[in-house]
Amino acid sequence: MKTQSGQLVLQLPRRGGKRRGAGRKPDGAEAGMPHRPRPALAKRYPVHVTLRVLERVWNLRSRRCFRRIAAAFRGVHGKRGFRLVAYAILGNHLHLMVEASDAPRLARGLQSLEIRVAKGLNKLMNTRGAVFADRYHAHILRTPTEVANALRYVRGNFALHAARRGETVPAGADGYSSAALVECAQPREQDGPLVSAPATWLLSSGWKLGRAGRAV
Repeated sequence: MKTQSGQLVLQLPRRGGKRRGAGRKPDGAEAGMPHRPRPALAKRYPVHVTLRVLERVWNLRSRRCFRRIAAAFRGVHGKRGFRLVAYAILGNHLHLMVEASDAPRLARGLQSLEIRVAKGLNKLMNTRGAVFADRYHAHILRTPTEVANALRYVRGNFALHAARRGETVPAGADGYSSAALVECAQPREQDGPLVSAPATWLLSSGWKLGRAGRAV
């Protein structure tokens, strides 16, 4: 007697379209910056950039970490179409004021800076791999008030965080920010400038017309 055997049906994946769960995942415990297209950048506008490091990275506000970060700053000094004008180093992130000829040069300049910082910190920590958490955040500054507010925020960031934590706000300029520089370099150091003089009108003098100009 001949028996009829059952036939298993193989469910093949649907072709075409976006596969569920596909795509690059953000690094870190939390999702990073959304992967939207970067806005166009005109060379007359400065940019406030925030770079956040992974939890495994040591506290950036230490002399040993600062020396590696400073070396990276010097490495991008004079880079064509990209200028680092001001910075503030916090425990787990960096605030930068930069200028760039256009969006591609901004991206390449920041990529070069990130690579230099990552190599320096990995060598210091005797580790390998990523140092920064996902994408950088970039805010294009288009008005004197925006620039004045950003400068005040970057230069006084550590004091702002200390005040929020109820700690005593240190007197004088923060040694881990460009506010402590003399002629673009750290006092008593002869290794070259850390930042460049601003080339945009907004960063060189226009910010003084902003409502926050007096507080910078």
